[in-house]
Formats: sequence, C-alpha cells, structure tokens
Amino acid sequence: MEKTIEELIQDLKSTDEFVKEETMGLLEFNAKESVDPLINALKSSDKEIRKGAAQALGLIKDTKAIEPLINTLSDGNKLVRREASTALSHMGEAAVDPLMETLKSPDWKVRGAAVWALGAIGDSRAVGSIEKLLNDEKNFVVVGARYAIDAIKNPKKEE
Repeated sequence: MEKTIEELIQDLKSTDEFVKEETMGLLEFNAKESVDPLINALKSSDKEIRKGAAQALGLIKDTKAIEPLINTLSDGNKLVRREASTALSHMGEAAVDPLMETLKSPDWKVRGAAVWALGAIGDSRAVGSIEKLLNDEKNFVVVGARYAIDAIKNPKKEE
C-alpha cells in the first residue's frame, strides 16, 4: 500500500535515517502534491516535522514555498531555522529579493539566517544590502555577512 502525503510528512519525525531518506525522495518525487501539505507542515507543533518539511521544500524548489520558508526563519528552534535558510538557498535567484527584504528584520536570528542563505545563493545584487550588516550588534550576523560577501565576490569554481 502506498502512503499518503500526510503519512509521509509524519514519517519526517522518524529516528530511522533510511526512513527519512526514503520519505524525502517520495516527497520530492510527488512534488506537485507535496508542496501545499509541506508548507502547512512548517506550522506543525513537532520540530522534526517542521525541520523535515523545510528540507523537503528545499529539494522540491517550488517558489510558492519562499514566503512560508522566510516566515520559518523566525522559528523558535535553531535547527528548523537552519533548514529553512538552506531551503531558501536552494531556491536561487527567486529568493534573493525576499531575502534582502528580510535583512531588515528586527530579529537578529532572522537577519542571520537570511544573510547566510544569500551567501549560499551568491547573487551580486545582494552585496549592498549585506554590507549594511557588517556593523550589526550580533556577531552571528556579522560573521554571516562577511561569509556572504566573500562567497559572492569570490565564487568557488566548479571542478
């Protein structure tokens, strides 16, 4: 019997890495049907489901998930925030403008997650906005801004 998308989402909290890996693959394979339930799962009370949903949305790369993922950057759990940031970095150019707007957040955790995502994307349009964070009050944001600027100005060559 095949599992429903909702059952797969529940499997995101499994402690079995093989189950999680298979679940991610099935969610990605069924991307069209998975996106909306995964976006809803970002609001789950279970941090493992939120974390897995963000990760799966990053694999699927549907731009509909950008705004919900940006909202997830303020999650109370740092691992969920990290997965949301990583997922946004997989969205590429489509996420740049919303992420640049997020750099203005009063929440340093949100600014930090956004700046790291922008560095991973590597779009030069973000440099000016990122440079404004070099004097941020929080070291996490400053380190992220330095990393992002370096990553954008000195991209690694693919081997």
